[in-house]
Amino acid sequence: MSKAQESKRLRDLIRWEVFIPAYVVIGGAAVLGITNKDALTKSVMAFFFWSLDTFGWLFQLTVMASFVFMAIMIFSKFGSIRLGGKNAKPKYSFGTWFAMTLTGGVATGIVTWGVNEPLIYFGNVWGELNTLGIPAKTPQAAVFAMARSFYNWTFVPYAIYACCGLLVAYIYFNKRERLAVTSTLKPLFGEKVTKGMFAGVVDMLSMLGLAIGITTGLTMCITLVMSGLSIGYGIESSVPLFAGIGILIILAFTFSSYVGLDKGLAVLGNWNAWFYYFLLALLLIAGPTVYIMRIGTAGLAMWLHNFFLWGLDPIDIGGEALTRSWTLFDWAFWVGFAPVTAIFLAMISYGRTIREFLIINWILPSVFGIVWFAIWGGSAIHMQMSGETDLIKVINDGGAVAALWVFLQKLPYGLGYIIVPFNILVVLVSFITAADATLTNIGSMCMKDVPIGTEPPPMVKVAWGIVLGAVAIVMAAFGGGVQGVDGVKALAAASGFVVLFIFALQLISYFKVWYVDRVIAEPDEEPDAQVVGKSGVEILVVEK
Repeated sequence: MSKAQESKRLRDLIRWEVFIPAYVVIGGAAVLGITNKDALTKSVMAFFFWSLDTFGWLFQLTVMASFVFMAIMIFSKFGSIRLGGKNAKPKYSFGTWFAMTLTGGVATGIVTWGVNEPLIYFGNVWGELNTLGIPAKTPQAAVFAMARSFYNWTFVPYAIYACCGLLVAYIYFNKRERLAVTSTLKPLFGEKVTKGMFAGVVDMLSMLGLAIGITTGLTMCITLVMSGLSIGYGIESSVPLFAGIGILIILAFTFSSYVGLDKGLAVLGNWNAWFYYFLLALLLIAGPTVYIMRIGTAGLAMWLHNFFLWGLDPIDIGGEALTRSWTLFDWAFWVGFAPVTAIFLAMISYGRTIREFLIINWILPSVFGIVWFAIWGGSAIHMQMSGETDLIKVINDGGAVAALWVFLQKLPYGLGYIIVPFNILVVLVSFITAADATLTNIGSMCMKDVPIGTEPPPMVKVAWGIVLGAVAIVMAAFGGGVQGVDGVKALAAASGFVVLFIFALQLISYFKVWYVDRVIAEPDEEPDAQVVGKSGVEILVVEK
């Protein structure tokens, strides 16, 4: 096939009604940020406060509903159903599958906030404890800091991804529908939802939410690396340096996405997972081991005791500083990624049972989050309480993400000299693996058909990588504020709000699929044969 024919074929396969509006919005934001950075940051901040104040109740209800659905599903009779049919063979080992899921989901978030978020709660840095009446820097505040971190980063948010991912995987592999967000709404609205303007709007909004979400993650990654270089090595921050870091990261994750899942994400995900395991073991051994065990256990107790109180708080119980600026911000971020991240989780889950899917995508990442925050957060709080270093002052002076690097510098036995550059590498690889998966998702949404076992054209992913990176560089360099990451939070809120109502409809669709409609355990087609999808495009089933 000639280059001209290949180019025409690519143009014919692109869903222009999805690609162009989303690209214009993100591209317009990039242009606005470059020409008038203040207008961009002020507008997204205004939207941030309005969306969470007005719809915080809907965020909480939908997130708690996804948790309940997952808790029921993992013990239900449906758990033994195999995605793709009883003869379907998985492509990845359990270890690689978990590594791809873990590193493709948490990105830099867990590294960024494992130290900083518990310290912010513990020190009541921006008034997080005021409404609750818990005295700052006390043992009670320390337990609360652990409990709230567990709540914000484990079983509840991971249920969002797991719920959407399971719905997509089942509809794609077992019901043989198209790989798209609109397919998950077909049980509610029928065939019409997959055609015409409505289908384009749903998929465009979902992809736009994901695009804003990855921009948020890249902004945070650039900010965190810049903070590490500044605190660890005394390198002064500057706009050219922000741009240089951003361009380096963009090139890395775009290239990783370009070469594909098997050569890119599968390899990087495994490496990054081992980075995580190494850091956890090192910090646990370095201590304070007993304090970590105690504060982690006490944090679990407080979290479980307040589970529904926190889970149904639209702002009025915890207050704006705690609930809006942290928990609802987190939910907006997760919800913004959920509908299309589900496509990625579905693509790598072929041949697994539903119970295996939930163990890998819900249970194990949540347990990992508890261990991570107990070790990192517990160690940081102990360092603060012992008087060795005033990490809270570091946050007050340097912004929300600053304490991580000082904490690492002050580790015992001179470990900081090894860990600081190592952790910068972990931050970079963490984001690259997540961005790799996300670009694949965004590219999939732009195409008319993405057959099982295949990926969207590399050039589509490259085009998105460039424009998303431009917005992120502007927000990292100019989108600061009181917490140093205000612009990032505003982007995350916009991401979540864009797809919140789609996510709510997906939950209703999930309930109908499993508890009203006939459940399909075996697809009509033989899973080891080539089959033809609804659109007439050949679907290649994944082989081990």
